Amino acid sequence: MLRYVPNTLSAFRILLVPLFAVTYFSGSLTAHPKALAIFIIAGITDIIDGYLARRFDLITKVGTVLDPLADKLMQLTAILCLTIDGHIALWITAVLLFQELGMIISGVYMYFREHSTVIPSNKYGKGATVLFALAIFITILVPDSLASKLLIIVALGLKITALTSYIHHYYTDIKPHIPK
Repeated sequence: MLRYVPNTLSAFRILLVPLFAVTYFSGSLTAHPKALAIFIIAGITDIIDGYLARRFDLITKVGTVLDPLADKLMQLTAILCLTIDGHIALWITAVLLFQELGMIISGVYMYFREHSTVIPSNKYGKGATVLFALAIFITILVPDSLASKLLIIVALGLKITALTSYIHHYYTDIKPHIPK
């Protein structure tokens, strides 16, 4: 029974994505704190999901795709909401959206090919994820603060570094070993 918990938590986080957006734009006086609570719940379930998967050796191929997908969808949704609200520059969101969509599409392609492959996240990607989460948290609490703007720029730089390292890893370590 425990073996399904990590993937169930990832699926739950995906369900929180539209709830975050609807709550954020609900127009109530407590909309943003409630949306932040949803974001925090998603983060906590991500930590629990990862801990259980590693601690009890419950890592699955589906989980290695589902978990980062849930993270990306939540972060992109939160960033899009903050951009629509005028708290994050459109160019930052455009770069991030283009990059993340490219990574999602290439990840799905690699997973569903005949010789499915998953590139695991690295320290740059994990660092960017943490910094974006912190920036989103701060931006929702204190919109337009210098701290959130700086965190977003640094996180974007880490995200671009992660992307280049994933591309390098694919072309040097994975592609040469894929049967033709």
